[in-house]
Amino acid sequence: MTGTSPVPADAARWTMTFDSADPPTLAAFWKTALGYVDAEPPAGFADWPAFFRHHDVPADEWGDVAYLADPTGAGPRISFLKVPEPKVAKNRIHLDLQAGGGRGVPWEVRAPRVRAAVERLVAAGARVLREDEVDGRLDHVVLADPEGNEFCVV
Repeated sequence: MTGTSPVPADAARWTMTFDSADPPTLAAFWKTALGYVDAEPPAGFADWPAFFRHHDVPADEWGDVAYLADPTGAGPRISFLKVPEPKVAKNRIHLDLQAGGGRGVPWEVRAPRVRAAVERLVAAGARVLREDEVDGRLDHVVLADPEGNEFCVV
């Protein structure tokens, strides 16, 4: 395959989408958790209301979505969409927030980083589900965001 890419050009562009009961609130939590910022509206629109008006989205539905972006441009965009049903089962996919620096970092350095991140996230609205240990030492902490979506701090 000389000269061609085995991966389509658009394959690298993706957005992670959370179903949500309250998109603005859930977006605010993940903005804090990830260090993300509110996403700019699509090109050609001065703001999100202009985009919504252009696409005939009723004004009473404008709060049914929220969009975040990685300020560095390296990470995926994240959208939050209002859905009527609550979360009813364990996630089949989850985020790992790598606050500790990875298993190559000495446990004495990694564990306090993980604990500090957990404290920050709990203050932002997460709740701890469990702490997992390996050989009697903290490995990672499983948390739930304000709507119950599981994620780990490692």
